[in-house]
Amino acid sequence: MAVTQQILLPLEGRRPDRFEDFVAGENAALLNALQELVSGDAQCLFLSGPVGSGKTHLLNAACNQACEMDRQAFYIAPGRLNEQAAAGLAELDHMDLVCVDDIDSCIGQRVWEEALFHCFNRLRDAGGSLVVSSSTPLSGLTFSLPDLASRLAWGLRLQLQPLDDAGKAEVLQRWARAHDINLPEDVLSYLLSRGPRDLPSLLDRLQALRHSALSAKRKITVPLAREVLQSQES
Repeated sequence: MAVTQQILLPLEGRRPDRFEDFVAGENAALLNALQELVSGDAQCLFLSGPVGSGKTHLLNAACNQACEMDRQAFYIAPGRLNEQAAAGLAELDHMDLVCVDDIDSCIGQRVWEEALFHCFNRLRDAGGSLVVSSSTPLSGLTFSLPDLASRLAWGLRLQLQPLDDAGKAEVLQRWARAHDINLPEDVLSYLLSRGPRDLPSLLDRLQALRHSALSAKRKITVPLAREVLQSQES
């Protein structure tokens, strides 16, 4: 992502997430709103959804699309950084787009809350756009700095809806294709009918299945899936 040399924030490897790779399900309107924000006028969007619902994918996709349009974009996940990194937010006001992932991880951390508050003010004054994600809707967050919540309420608030079984199946098939494995429909149905049904758990089971198939040089089948799931449960 495009950044200037003076930014002191540690950067994670750029994820290749794209909007077209996101399985929208009932979130088509949300996806459209986020794409319009990236290419349109300055806005603020607060995106909430449970763990594994695709928030990180969408924020990285927004940054990637912005960079493809020759706009400056920056992704940050404060929950994975120390307090010293918060000072780097002072250098982001020239960005066209700033995406802050899992802002709920900052609750009660005064240094981060104040740095985010001032960053958002400067970004807005400079005409930049802001996308913020949280596992909890804004109304359920209790920041120690009340003004931070008021700043986040400036813009649009959208909530990711969970995928149905068809949407989850599509996510698993896309993951399988991306990793060059054949995922038969009967194995897919088996995975969807056993154990936790949230996407992170499903993807963890599929990854374990792939690893087991490669290690044992076996095809991915229901019997192998059964063995993998039983080993995880024991």
